[in-house]
Amino acid sequence: MRAAVRPFSLPLADPLDTARGTIEHRDGLLFRLEADDGAVGVGEATPLPGWTEHYDECESVLADAVASIDSGATPADLLADLDSTPAARHALDLALADLRASDEGVPLYRYLGAENPAKSVPVNATVGDAPTEETVAEAERAANAGFDCLKVKVGARPLTADIERIETVADALPEVELRADANAAWTREQAQQFLDAVGDHLAYAEQPLPATDIAGLASLSGPIALDETLAEVAFEDALDANPDAVVLKPMALGGPRAASALAARARGEGIEPVVTTTIDGAVARTAAVHVAAAIKHVPACGLATRKLLDSDLGPDIAPVADGRAVVPQGEGNGTADTWGHHD
Repeated sequence: MRAAVRPFSLPLADPLDTARGTIEHRDGLLFRLEADDGAVGVGEATPLPGWTEHYDECESVLADAVASIDSGATPADLLADLDSTPAARHALDLALADLRASDEGVPLYRYLGAENPAKSVPVNATVGDAPTEETVAEAERAANAGFDCLKVKVGARPLTADIERIETVADALPEVELRADANAAWTREQAQQFLDAVGDHLAYAEQPLPATDIAGLASLSGPIALDETLAEVAFEDALDANPDAVVLKPMALGGPRAASALAARARGEGIEPVVTTTIDGAVARTAAVHVAAAIKHVPACGLATRKLLDSDLGPDIAPVADGRAVVPQGEGNGTADTWGHHD
């Protein structure tokens, strides 16, 4: 077995403001495994501090992995040492899964446990923070484009303004499923006030409280989903918050197989698993589509992020149209040729 790594940088179409600063590009690393018979698997690490390790640490860990593999180490044996660096672990886990699925002659989602073929998976649109009128207009554009599930960003405005935004969108689009994402912005009192006001309009409120406030999350009356919590708290402890859904980011969880395992655990607890990306390149984004396709009756997932990038690692083989993402049917992840490509 041989391994190699190479860096990439993908500019965003527009700068993205986050709680941790403005993101103008996504820097990452492609990781390539080649078996003795010439079979190839490719993974991606696109770190996002706050969710994963920093880029420099990821780069160092993957360089060490290449050296270890080239010296005879078994790639699968290295995974256990990468739990503290989930983006690096994602790259290795995806490369291995891609290689093994290709060896079996099946698409990655079938390798991950899907019982039946899946041509596409449902995808939600994200409606950003804006005044009420602009929020409704953006929501209507998404609905007209075929999305029947919308995630509305909340938490940046006064609580009364966000309540008005959700109520107005719900009135304008009564047939559309609504989710609200607060990105841990509220106090317990604010979160409960929001849920009391508009909880009946929502599938759930995503991360209404800080990530580690498990007791506070458990105390809320109304539907909630966990997102940031899963990057800060062990999964079994996060379940003490009694969530209705969990938002699974394979890049932050250490790979597609880790995310698939957590999806199965969530379903076993009666919790809906929702797969999303961290604004990844084509390799990881496609793998996230495969993870979603491996979940039976998967709810709408946050996979419509290609439009946020100005360029990509290669062709988009899992495009989104009419509110659904295409599931590639080729062997493995279907992105092995990205190693020598950049659009």
